[in-house]
Amino acid sequence: MTQESENSTEPDKVNPQITDSITQINASVLAIAPAQSMGLVYQTMAHSTSLSMQNAVTTQNGMQQINSAVVATACQRIMALGNQSVNP
Repeated sequence: MTQESENSTEPDKVNPQITDSITQINASVLAIAPAQSMGLVYQTMAHSTSLSMQNAVTTQNGMQQINSAVVATACQRIMALGNQSVNP
């Protein structure tokens, strides 16, 4: 029975290797947290900037389409005026 009592663990006692492991993981998480949060901030800023650029390109594209339609209509009206002056 002496061997059993030596090998048995008390219910309140925790293995020191486990407490060391938990302590190291907690320290690692606390050390990494600022870098991860700054990385998240940089990614969010890059995404916001890219969305802003995409919106600018889309707006430019829309203005170019309107410009093409205006030029086509102006050319059509100019050509219609030219035909009216030739045929009195």
